[in-house]
Amino acid sequence: MAESKDLLQVLWSGADVLRGKMDANEYKTYLLGLVFYKYLSDSYLTKAYDLMNDSMPDNLEEAQTAYEEVMGSDDAAELLEELKESLHYTLDSDMTYVSILRDAKNNCFNREKLQAAFNRIEESDELFNGLFADVDLYSNRLGTGDQKQSATVAEVIKVLDGADLIHTEGDVLGNAYEYLIGQFASETGKKAGEFYTPHGPAQILCRIAMTGQENKKGLQVYDPCMGSASLMLSCRNYSAEPDYIKYYGQELMPSTYNLARMNMFLHGVLPENQHLRNGDTLDADWPTDEETGFDVVTMNPPYSANWSAAEGFKQDERFMDYGGKLAPKSKADYAFLLHGFYHLKQTGTMAIVLPHGVLFRGAAEGTIREILLQNGSIYAVIGLPSNMFYNTSIPTCIVVLKKHREGRDVLFIDASKLFVKEKKQNVMQKEHIDRVLELYNNRQTVEKEAYLALYDDIVANDYNLNIPRYVDTAEEEPEIDLKSLVQNIRETDKAIKEENETLLDMMKDLSFNNDSAREAISEFIKVLEEV
Repeated sequence: MAESKDLLQVLWSGADVLRGKMDANEYKTYLLGLVFYKYLSDSYLTKAYDLMNDSMPDNLEEAQTAYEEVMGSDDAAELLEELKESLHYTLDSDMTYVSILRDAKNNCFNREKLQAAFNRIEESDELFNGLFADVDLYSNRLGTGDQKQSATVAEVIKVLDGADLIHTEGDVLGNAYEYLIGQFASETGKKAGEFYTPHGPAQILCRIAMTGQENKKGLQVYDPCMGSASLMLSCRNYSAEPDYIKYYGQELMPSTYNLARMNMFLHGVLPENQHLRNGDTLDADWPTDEETGFDVVTMNPPYSANWSAAEGFKQDERFMDYGGKLAPKSKADYAFLLHGFYHLKQTGTMAIVLPHGVLFRGAAEGTIREILLQNGSIYAVIGLPSNMFYNTSIPTCIVVLKKHREGRDVLFIDASKLFVKEKKQNVMQKEHIDRVLELYNNRQTVEKEAYLALYDDIVANDYNLNIPRYVDTAEEEPEIDLKSLVQNIRETDKAIKEENETLLDMMKDLSFNNDSAREAISEFIKVLEEV
């Protein structure tokens, strides 16, 4: 195996092979899929060697050789059974990354073998169904003709050889994968809204949702618009028992759903703790037949999306207790919010990112908001800087919700100025994130930053939650020193008069070749003398 280089550097070098052949939204699928395949293959060989020798191999070549030998012996069936039980998949010796890398280095790479490896993994367990469906090894985007297409894939395989995915410590691999997803989001722009929440808002949202639940063992986290599962996985960073967290997530886009599944594995989440589904969150409620209430609900849904708002939803348990009103067809924001809130445990916390319109729009949205406030369900509203997200430049807010709490006060935080500008996006750095959490946890009024509004304040504002109504960030105009201003005017007038006199003296000394020029200057001199 090649000497292990900096993991991020190696993984990003794989992107360089594909960049230019297709846009980032497409080549991310190839790179992230091949990285995941290498991880599964390398993990498989390492596990096989351990089962055979009760020790770790020095390198993957050693593990490959040992595996090839046992596969030709009478012990093969027993080993495959143990591997299937522990890893949920098996690979033939010529389906491993090490075997396919050899072919690539010897210029005899065969796409059929790699495709067979993908198929074997997908067919091994329901857990892996359709996982590599988007990695089209026969796409014209890889090049024109079989030879160029094969050469492109082989080149990525060779580049990834420098990445040691087995001996990385802790969450290094998962974080590297997360970094790649973030880099692709930056390159992809608007399309990134489907799969990625930028670091700043994600950290604020997850830290808030986890507050008070850090030590809970067996915590259940839910994200019905999970994208690449980044938000749910961020909750691990704030848990004292991260290995026991159970994740429940749903995603509409099949390719993004596959990305979330890969992301889970690369963060070391056990299969039994992954409960992910490909489906439409609003049209069909899920989950309904297993756990339906969760400790933590995190959401960054598509903003002001269209949905059916069909009459039948008025009898849906998620939406039926809000005055017979549904979120409007052209703005599903409250439909997403109420879906998440329905699935929140009585003791849990929900945090959702939405456009500011949910704070003040009227009609059906106004009725829903009023009922939520009357029930004490809205706990805090945090205004974020504009241009934070890849799919929109509009300012957004985080709405925090809780069930059956004492009191109906709402904390407002204006964090709109807590950012630095980097390239195309505004970015919240650690000190900005920490300040928001400090204001949130203190839950007190701080001039120009936060306001703890009593329920009566909110009623007086007709249930309008627009942040400037509560947090006044206007800067007072500085007082004008009139005495100094008069003195400046006098000095300016004196200077103008002196300059005019100098100009007059110069113009009177002029000589002229014709009468018209002399008359024009004479008139100009009269004007200056009158000033």
